Amino acid sequence: MPTQAIEARFCLTYPGFTLDVDVRLPGRGVSALFGHSGSGKTSLLRCIAGLEHAPNGYLSVAGEVWQDGKTWRPTHKRPLGYVFQEASLFPHLDVLGNLRYGLKRVKHAPPEVLEQAIELLGIGHLLQRHPDQLSGGERQRVAIARALAVAPRLLLMDEPLAALDLKRKQEILPYLERLHEELDIPILYVSHSPDEVARLADHLVVLDEGRVQASGPLKETLLRSDLPFLFEEDAEAVVDGIVSHYDAEYRLLSIRLGGTDAMLQLTHAPLAAGKPVRVKVKARDVSLSLEQARDTSLLNLLPASVEHWLTLANQAQMLVSLRVGDERMIARITRYSFDKLGIHAQQALWVQVKSVSLLASD
Repeated sequence: MPTQAIEARFCLTYPGFTLDVDVRLPGRGVSALFGHSGSGKTSLLRCIAGLEHAPNGYLSVAGEVWQDGKTWRPTHKRPLGYVFQEASLFPHLDVLGNLRYGLKRVKHAPPEVLEQAIELLGIGHLLQRHPDQLSGGERQRVAIARALAVAPRLLLMDEPLAALDLKRKQEILPYLERLHEELDIPILYVSHSPDEVARLADHLVVLDEGRVQASGPLKETLLRSDLPFLFEEDAEAVVDGIVSHYDAEYRLLSIRLGGTDAMLQLTHAPLAAGKPVRVKVKARDVSLSLEQARDTSLLNLLPASVEHWLTLANQAQMLVSLRVGDERMIARITRYSFDKLGIHAQQALWVQVKSVSLLASD
C-alpha cells in the first residue's frame, strides 16, 4: 500500500447503532466503502469530513494528522472536497458562480485548478446556465467540479449516482472514470451498487453493522470465501487487461491478460491498442474442459490452472477458483461435473467463457 495513505480510527455511538472502525486506505485511487443501508458508510465518511466528532478518534491523511487526542481540525480547515447524493447547487447562481463560490474558503488554490475541473467534467459549455436548466447528470458533474475546484487533498463521494436514473448514471460514469485515471488524490466512494464498485474501485472496504468486515484490493476482496460476494447468484471476478487489437469487420475487441498470451474477445466499439481495460466475468458464464474445444461458437477459450474450490450450500454446485496468467476467475459448475473432470489443485485445464463485459478503461 502506498506510504501516503489514510489512517482512520473512529468509535461513535448513535441510538441503536455504533460505528467502530480501524482502517488504512491507499493514498491514491478509488477506495469504495460498500455495504447495505445502515452499515455505517456515510457515518464513516462524515467522521472523515469532520461533520461528526468521534471523541478519541484518529485521522491522518498523507502523514498529516487531522484528528487525534490533541488535535481537531474542523471541516472548513480540512483540505477536502465532498460530493453528496444531491448536487445542492445554489439556484440563484449560474454554473460558474457555483464553482467560484467554494473558492471563498481557499486562499491559495491555483487558478488553473478550476479550469482543470471544468475540463475534466466536461462542463465548459454549461458555465452560463442556472441549475434549473441542467439535467440531473449535469448538475452532479457541476457538483463534482465544485468539489475539485478547491484543490482538495482528499475527495469524498457519498453515493453520487443514487439520485440519478439509469440513463443519467451511464452519462456520468465515464467522467468518474476520468477522475480515477487523472487525479493524484485519494477518492473515498460510498456505494451499495456492486456494478459501480467493480467499475470504479481499486480498493474495497466492506462495512456491516458499523464495523469493517474486510478491507483490501478490489479483485482479491471480491473473491474472499469469508465474504458474501462469492456465494451470490451473480458472483463475478474482475480482471485487468490491455487492448491488443480490434477487428472492424466483426466488431471484436481483443484484450490480452497479464502474464499470458491468452486473449479475451468481446463485441465492442474500437479502443486504441495498448489501452488498459477492466472486465468482469460472471462465475455462471464460465465452464471448464480438460481439452481445448474446437469448432465451437465460444470465442473465449483460455488455458488455466485450478487454485481451490468450495462446495455451495445446496451441495449440488461447486465454485472453482482458477488462475489465468496473472488474473483470477471463478467458475460455478455442478458437483457432478466437478467429479467427472477429476478437479484437483494445480490441475491444468481450459476455461470457456460465454460472456465478458467491459467495465472500464483506466
